[in-house]
Amino acid sequence: MSSTLTLGFSPCPNDTFIFDALVNHKIDTKGLNFDIVMEDVETLNLWASEGRLDITKLSYHSYLHQTNTYALLHSGSALGKGVGPLLITKEAVAEQEVAAWLEDKKICIPGIHTTANLLFSLAFSTIKNKTALVFHEIEAAVLSGAFDAGLIIHENRFTYQAKGLHQLIDLGDWWESQTQAAIPLGGIVMKRSFPKEVITLVDSLLQESIAYAWSQYPQLSPFVTCNAQEMQESVMRQHIELYVNDYTTHLGEEGANAVFVLFEKAYQAKMIATKPQQLFY
Repeated sequence: MSSTLTLGFSPCPNDTFIFDALVNHKIDTKGLNFDIVMEDVETLNLWASEGRLDITKLSYHSYLHQTNTYALLHSGSALGKGVGPLLITKEAVAEQEVAAWLEDKKICIPGIHTTANLLFSLAFSTIKNKTALVFHEIEAAVLSGAFDAGLIIHENRFTYQAKGLHQLIDLGDWWESQTQAAIPLGGIVMKRSFPKEVITLVDSLLQESIAYAWSQYPQLSPFVTCNAQEMQESVMRQHIELYVNDYTTHLGEEGANAVFVLFEKAYQAKMIATKPQQLFY
């Protein structure tokens, strides 16, 4: 087999870590080559709605609406416990007062189609004054006073306290208390128009790529460090260790169940009209 597939993922350390060996041919890719683009996950979410890429990372919130076009791979997901988005602000607010405090506040979020926004919408369905920013702009937007609170993801969960910001609520904790399920943040999907054997091959190669990355760890390749937006290596490793876990290697029954729970909650909240019959290929 010889073919070139378009592939999109973010420059965040968890994504570059899992894709490094695959796209840089550190493993045998069985004749497959990859034409890669790296973009913020919200851009990838929008592109997925247009069916622009053959394979892409996307938020599970976005995948709620893309199941007819894309099949979910078993490998590559950012899914787990203790990995949820955090709502932060400049002033501390007692947890039992957060819902009332938010009612008249301006909130910035890391994208309309992110799972972070989905969890926020499920937890605080009446709060509508939300503005989408690129995720790494949110801390500064809250610090400047432009917004009263911000929803942070990725490496910002490791940096907000040092900047004097306070956590209002951990939406991952909220989700886990409501569902007893892991939090499905983002997944890797591939167009259903490809033959099943090609999708299966890509899935297995991604699993092999992840295994290769762990075999080199804690060494970080230049592909990870050069794309990490001047992040300290200690933060890169925290990022990888939090978001790349056993579910990333293979969702398994428990991981797949967490995804189905997310779809069920979205359906109950009337965010989707129907539940898909098939998520995987």
